[in-house]
Amino acid sequence: MARFYPALDDNLKAFIARQHVFFVATAPNDGRINLSPKGLDSLRILDDKRIAYLDLTGSGNETAAHLLADGRMTLMFCAFEGDHLILRLYGRGRSVRHSDPEWAALSPLFPDLPGIRQIILLEIESLQTSCGAGVPFYQYQGEREALLRWVGKKGERGIRDYQYEKNRVSIDGLPTGLFEEEAS
Repeated sequence: MARFYPALDDNLKAFIARQHVFFVATAPNDGRINLSPKGLDSLRILDDKRIAYLDLTGSGNETAAHLLADGRMTLMFCAFEGDHLILRLYGRGRSVRHSDPEWAALSPLFPDLPGIRQIILLEIESLQTSCGAGVPFYQYQGEREALLRWVGKKGERGIRDYQYEKNRVSIDGLPTGLFEEEAS
């Protein structure tokens, strides 16, 4: 049975800490809904109402564009091992970039992975658990290294060029905010 909570408690924080993957959903007022899986050591619980994850370079930058356009974001965690449970965090998200004042406080919380694009910060407005009894079991075998190898081969300049070409605008033509500080 679904249950709403006003904030994360210790049990829910422990559940999040055990998960190897989480899902991020965002949408602009008009355009495609984006749903992305995230992994690696990229998530941090900041307090009972805030969570952040390290956003690495990818083929698109839909989350950042949607957060600029609308701000709504949902994170979902599913138990693939152990007891069944689904946890959804609903709130407002925003990107924290290298040039933002918060970067200095947030970035040391994460590993220094290659291809860091931004940190996504979620201010939790509500959260909900549901049973997840239909979610199958999966056995965790480890992290994929493909993204990190790809970024490593491109190098800093190559990644910056790639981000400039592929990550400044969403697939629906919305600005993502990347490179805006350079345009000013």
